Amino acid sequence: MKHIKSIKIISEYVQIILGIILASIGLKAFLLPNGFLDGGVTGIALLVSSVLDINVSALLILFSIPFLILGFYTVSRRIVIKSIISILGLALFIHFENFSTITEDKLLISIFGGLFLGAGIGIAIRNGSVLDGSEILGIYLNDKYGISIGQIILVFNIILFSVTALVLSAEVALYSILTYIVTAKVTDLVIEGFEDFIGVTIVSKKYEAIEIAIMEELGTGMTLYKGTRGVGSSGKTEDFDIIHTIVNRIDIKKMYRVVDKIDPKAFIVEFDVNTVKGGVLRHYLDKKKNKIIPKL
Repeated sequence: MKHIKSIKIISEYVQIILGIILASIGLKAFLLPNGFLDGGVTGIALLVSSVLDINVSALLILFSIPFLILGFYTVSRRIVIKSIISILGLALFIHFENFSTITEDKLLISIFGGLFLGAGIGIAIRNGSVLDGSEILGIYLNDKYGISIGQIILVFNIILFSVTALVLSAEVALYSILTYIVTAKVTDLVIEGFEDFIGVTIVSKKYEAIEIAIMEELGTGMTLYKGTRGVGSSGKTEDFDIIHTIVNRIDIKKMYRVVDKIDPKAFIVEFDVNTVKGGVLRHYLDKKKNKIIPKL
């Protein structure tokens, strides 16, 4: 058991190091040489560095300290310790890396700089760390005042990019906004994965036929729970199974076709799923062997 736990911890830190390397490539090979910014604490460090000509690595550590102190009292201390290691690692990589400028095309700089930075941030977050203190601020304000983390970070960056437009130029601010958008989208993609899952709840009198059809046609597992249909306190009641399953977004139209073929009046509720762990999502049947599922 201890051996497995040790391997998991080592794997987490190896991945965090990979995230640091990717983020530093995005900063040092694309954004820094061309004076572009990202959002959050990293963006503040880049802005101050470009104006005052101070080492960006030192600024990154300096500006992260208040957020890390805040995180120490508001979020998991394990996350804060990992984040301290990550931010120090990122600062060191930025300081010692010496990449030549890959391209002078501003659009490519924004896109690929954001891509590398977003991939690095996403990998770090997936392994319980942050490379930017603004996420900690977002978590704190969300817990204290109920404000959305996304809204907090958005307001934070609106202020940052407005200052950038005034201090540097509107063009730099606009390209920096593009960089931030790419970074945010790639970060989400790395955290949530390339597959996008949809949760579906199906209520139908023909639930038995739908259960089998979903497994045969989509090859996905499901959870069944008992439901009762009724009208008022003395209305007619009827027991039936409610189907709850998760499918890839690509298969959602097929799911509707399968259900409609059996019961066009079926009640279907669809909802987004952020994280899926365990269970049977696909390949439930070995279609090559043409297995037949027994009636449930």
